[in-house]
Amino acid sequence: MTSVSHTHPLVFTFGILGNLVSFMVFIAPVPTFYRIVKKKSSEGFHSLPYVVGLFSAMLWIYYAMVKTNVTLLITINSFGCIAETVYVAIYFTYATKKARMKTLGLVLLLNFGVFGLILFLTQILCQGTKRTEVIGWICMAFSISVFVAPLSIMGRVIRTKSVEFMPFNLSLALTVSAVMWFLYGLLLKDVYVAVPNISGMILGVLQMILYGIYRNSKSNNVATEKELPTTVVKVDQEQPTKVNCEVYPVNISSLDSENGEGKDAKNLEDSQINSQV
Repeated sequence: MTSVSHTHPLVFTFGILGNLVSFMVFIAPVPTFYRIVKKKSSEGFHSLPYVVGLFSAMLWIYYAMVKTNVTLLITINSFGCIAETVYVAIYFTYATKKARMKTLGLVLLLNFGVFGLILFLTQILCQGTKRTEVIGWICMAFSISVFVAPLSIMGRVIRTKSVEFMPFNLSLALTVSAVMWFLYGLLLKDVYVAVPNISGMILGVLQMILYGIYRNSKSNNVATEKELPTTVVKVDQEQPTKVNCEVYPVNISSLDSENGEGKDAKNLEDSQINSQV
């Protein structure tokens, strides 16, 4: 299959559709941050998915600027940079002092240190098409690693038989986005755009299959339940002055453990959201 121009109607159409779907995915964490602002607390959520999302968007903008003629990659990732920066800023505002220091360290390490090193080395050591290839390989490797990250939440779905933290709409949106960007890269014969989105399509389809299998299943929380005794007082109707005291077992879920797992799953979900071209 021969490549076509970036101005070809099909390339432009898939690029626009990819922008639209990716835009919706980028704004998916808005309810989470509305909740953080409203409660003035980060509530134990982690900043890593948003710092990683910002780093990914920065890498793809750099690749698009070096390669040229891939404006639609610049538009969506520019919006991604703005969105992720806002998310990180909100998190930094309402997080605890310890979480702020960790977030600051991540930003300095990843978004300034690693990105700055990539920028410096590719500008000094690489020229022309070689520079484009090196940056493309870095983008592809990073995108694949981010796409693979949600495998842990899929494992949790299988283990608990619950799809509570793997919503179908998100899985569908991520799959459609991967399809659009795969076709965009395929028509342009850009392996660095097309190949990572193959992983995205496969994982997205697998998530939807898991959702179909477990959507009607009850969560398997047997391992997290504790059986504690509670005293039930029964009054003898025939002799009101006589009290019978019997002990019955009552299952009480460990709420702290459940909340912790929920927040970890939410961060995995956000990590999945950020695995965009």
